[in-house]
Amino acid sequence: MRLANKTALITGGNSGIGLATARLFVAEGARVAITGRNQATLQAAAKELEPNALAIVADATDIAATERAVATAVEKFGKLDVLFANAGIPGNTPIGGTTLAAFESVIRTNITSVFFTVQAAVPHLKDGASIILNGSVISVLGNPGYAAYAASKAGVRAMSRVMASELSPRGIRVNVVAPGAARTPIWNGAAPTAEAFAALDKRISRSIPMGRLGEAEEVAKTVLFLASDDASHVQGAEIFVDGGATGSPAGAPIYRG
Repeated sequence: MRLANKTALITGGNSGIGLATARLFVAEGARVAITGRNQATLQAAAKELEPNALAIVADATDIAATERAVATAVEKFGKLDVLFANAGIPGNTPIGGTTLAAFESVIRTNITSVFFTVQAAVPHLKDGASIILNGSVISVLGNPGYAAYAASKAGVRAMSRVMASELSPRGIRVNVVAPGAARTPIWNGAAPTAEAFAALDKRISRSIPMGRLGEAEEVAKTVLFLASDDASHVQGAEIFVDGGATGSPAGAPIYRG
């Protein structure tokens, strides 16, 4: 098992990629603390993952709550080997139709909160620990209407490299996993019904060379790699898990004969 006797903290660990990663970490031998805003889904996740999981209600944008969550996790399981700063929100912020509050909410959640999550965790990380930040293909694709989200995820990439420089003396690795379109609850707002999601799935899949959306579990496996000793010399990297959407977009079904 790749994470035997290791301790991890995952923000936003009660659904989607965070929960898929928590499941995988526990299966690989880790003790995992998960945070989130929804107490019901947190409790359900903890029940599924017990006895090696701890669920802590904490809004990532509440810095004091994040600091308390880290302290609670460390008190329960000991110092941290892995931090997956996964919590984030989507947000449509088109030019000409966006309020300051809407724009700042995305930035605050997706980049400011990530920085302060790492800052809260660093004193409790073991030397040689691994930090993984959640990025996105949106940081490079130029999708219309996603200025704040794209900026936040590009900021995560830039910030990760600074963090890697600062934390390298302790042997702490900082890397980014950048998912493409995947089957997670992040689509609930844009596609609230099964029919709407099916239509969205069909449309987006045509722009992905592999011809389909990714699965949360596929992203989780990359997070596991970055968390494990298998990635012991991977530092300041960003790994796209996107079916080729960024690396070979011309191979997508939409361009085929």
